[in-house]
Amino acid sequence: MDIVTAQEMYERDRVAMEAAGLDGKMLMENAGRAVAYDFLRHIQKEHKIVVLIGAGNNGGDGFVIARTLLNLGYDVEAWQVVPDAKTTGDAEAHKRIFQASGHPYRLLKSSEDLNTSLCRADVCIDAMLGIGVKGRLREPYADIVRLCNERSIVRLAVDLPSGVPADEGEEDFEAFQAHYTSIIEAPKQSAFLQHTQPYYGEWSVVEIGLPPKQLPDHRRRLWGRADVERTLPGREAHSHKGSHGKGLVIGGSRLMPGSVAMTARAALRSGAGLIAVSTDSEAIPAISPYVQEATFVEGENGGRVPDLGGYDGIAVGMGLGRNSMQETVVERLVREKETPLLVDADGLYLLKGFLGELKNREVPTVLTPHPGEFAHLTGLSIQEILRAPFSYSKEFAEKHGVYLVLKGPSTIITGPDGEQRVDVSGNAGLAKGGSGDVLSGILLSMMMQTEHVMDALSNGCFLHGSTADLLVQDGHSKVDLLASDVIEGLSRTFRTFSS
Repeated sequence: MDIVTAQEMYERDRVAMEAAGLDGKMLMENAGRAVAYDFLRHIQKEHKIVVLIGAGNNGGDGFVIARTLLNLGYDVEAWQVVPDAKTTGDAEAHKRIFQASGHPYRLLKSSEDLNTSLCRADVCIDAMLGIGVKGRLREPYADIVRLCNERSIVRLAVDLPSGVPADEGEEDFEAFQAHYTSIIEAPKQSAFLQHTQPYYGEWSVVEIGLPPKQLPDHRRRLWGRADVERTLPGREAHSHKGSHGKGLVIGGSRLMPGSVAMTARAALRSGAGLIAVSTDSEAIPAISPYVQEATFVEGENGGRVPDLGGYDGIAVGMGLGRNSMQETVVERLVREKETPLLVDADGLYLLKGFLGELKNREVPTVLTPHPGEFAHLTGLSIQEILRAPFSYSKEFAEKHGVYLVLKGPSTIITGPDGEQRVDVSGNAGLAKGGSGDVLSGILLSMMMQTEHVMDALSNGCFLHGSTADLLVQDGHSKVDLLASDVIEGLSRTFRTFSS
C-alpha cells in the first residue's frame, strides 16, 4: 500500500483521470460511497448523525456520504459549513444530486445553531477540509472543530481529520480529533507521525477505483502481512545449518550481558543457522546458560574483533560500551568491506566519527537508531527528527549509502536508493529495555536468509512487532511484556505463516 504526500495524491488523481479516462465526479461518487459503507461499522440505525460539509473534494465526498446514509435509512443532518459560492466543480454537481434526491441540507449561519445539532447528535462526520490544509485553521473551521472535540460523540473523519496536514514538517496546527478515519485510496505521511497520528484515531483505507498500473510509483509504502507472506523465506527440505547464515554478534560487557544475549537468542529463534558471540570474557558465564546454542569467539590478545572470515552477517553495539577501545571495534568493522554489518545501540554513538567511510563499504550496512540515536548521528534535535522523519531518513540513507531503520510506533525503513517502507506493527509493550536488542537479532537473521535487504529488514520489523501484538492479545499485557517474552513468542508468529 502506497504512502503519499498531498502533491503525490493530486498527481494520482490527475493520472487516473487523464490516462484511464476516469471522470472526477465518478471518483467522487466512488470515494463517498466507499467511505459511507466503511463508516457503517461505527454507527447504528438509532444514531443521530451530523455530516459537516466543506468546499472542494472533501465537501463533495460529504454530500455523497450524507446521501448514501440517508438512502440506507439513517437519521442524517447535512450541514454545509461554507457559503454556496464556494461549492463548485464536482462538489457542486454532487450537491445538486443530493438535492435532486429529495434531501435537504442546512447552511451554516452561526456556530450556535450547529452546536444545538451537535448536542443532539450521536455521531459527527468530518468532511470539511482535505489534504491541502497548512497552518492553523481559519474561521469558521476552527470554531466548528472546537465544538466537535468538546462533544461526547463518535467523531469520524473523511480521508484525514480537518486541520491535520497531509505532509510531514508541519507542527503548528489544531485539528478535528477523530475516533476513526476512513482514508481514501492511500494513507498520507501524517498518518505515521508521532504528533499527527493521534488525530486520526483508528484508520483504514478504502479503494475508489484508481488504476494501479497507471499510477506513479513514489517508492514509499506501508509494509503489511501480505507483503511478509509473499517475501518471507521458506525452508528447503534438505537445507542445513550453513544454509541459513552464520552470524557474529559483538557486544555485551560484565555489567550488561543481557543485551548481547537477547540479540543472539533472537537471531537463533528467527532462523539463523549459527551464531557466534564476541563479548567481555567476564560476561560469558552469564550469557552461555541463556543461549546455549551460541558459540563464543575472541580476537587477538582477548580483543573483541575475531577473524571475520566466513560470517554472513555481523551485528555490533548492544551493551558494547562507549570508550575508546570500543570505538576501535566499530572503526575496524566499518572498514571491513566484505560482510554485511548491522550497527545498533552503543555502536551508533561510536559510529559518528566514521560516517564518511560508510559509503566505501561494498556490502550492506544497516543502522537501527531510535529518534534520540538518529539525532546524535545527524546533529539534529529529536523534535526535528520527529517532525520530518521521512525526509531526514531518506537524506541520510542516500548520503551515506546505508539502510536505515528508524524505530518508533511507525518504523521507517529506508534504503540507500531512497526507497522507504513503514511498519506499524507492535504496541506500547515494546517500550522496554531490550526490545531494540531483540529486533537487532531478528534483523541479522533475516539479512542472512534473504537476498533482498529491504525485504529482510521490513519482514524483521513486522515479525518483531506482530509477535508483541500476539502476546498482548493472549497471555500478556502491555505493562508486563518483556523483550525476552518476544523472543520466546517468535515461534507463535512463525506458525501463523505458511512454511
